[in-house]
Amino acid sequence: MLIELQAAALRHPAATAGAAPALHPLDLRIEPGEQLAVIGPSGAGKTSLMLLLGCALRPSSGRLSLDGQDPWQLPGTALRRLRSRLFLAPQVPPLPPRQRVVTAVLAGRLPGMGWGASLRMLVHARDAAAAQAALARFDLEGKLFDRVDRLSGGERQRVGLARALMADARLLLVDEPLSALDPSRAAQAMQVLVDDARSRGATLVASLHDVPAALRHFPRILGLREGRLQFDLPPQDVTPARLAALYGDEPPGPPPAFELPDTTPAPVVVMCR
Repeated sequence: MLIELQAAALRHPAATAGAAPALHPLDLRIEPGEQLAVIGPSGAGKTSLMLLLGCALRPSSGRLSLDGQDPWQLPGTALRRLRSRLFLAPQVPPLPPRQRVVTAVLAGRLPGMGWGASLRMLVHARDAAAAQAALARFDLEGKLFDRVDRLSGGERQRVGLARALMADARLLLVDEPLSALDPSRAAQAMQVLVDDARSRGATLVASLHDVPAALRHFPRILGLREGRLQFDLPPQDVTPARLAALYGDEPPGPPPAFELPDTTPAPVVVMCR
């Protein structure tokens, strides 16, 4: 999918008066099938850019074009059809806790389905073999029929990425896909996403805190700071000096891995005499 931003800026609808925009006017062109990573410190505007590209938020000024179409000038039916060709994977996957993993993964197909087929799939998870194959690429095939609330934080994040493999999308937008993963799992997940996008010719845009992973896996790196594009370079040109200017006091690199807190009830001690 061809993406073009022409002086596109974004101010969040809930922002207070006088607050700085989330994104200052930005010019950007991403070719069909291209793969790029967006890096920058916390609050740089990475997630805002993903929401803008995913048609979740409308530009405050300027223009977004996807395959030559302005999404916000399309009638409702055409906009829904365009959105069905996009897949936005947020940092925290929206997985209902009591849902089975197989249903959560197959939900990646929902944007391309009609209402009837969607309801039938949610009631009866058809094509479990395809969901298991997607999970196997993240070493989660044994979790197919587990409930989501029985998974660790890292497992939930990988389930969300397996869902992306099920989507028939021409544009994959993944926001901080490695935040809950240890280094080994992060490398595996990133390679799976890159390989999958390349095999089907989909455009892949990933926002990452893990700068080494971005430089290792992506041929194009965007640096954002305070809503402004600082550089648009191949990885070999992203020097330590550029990273120091981009991050300032925040060290570039992966944040500490986290897991969801243990919700197992504490044992009750009864004193008898």
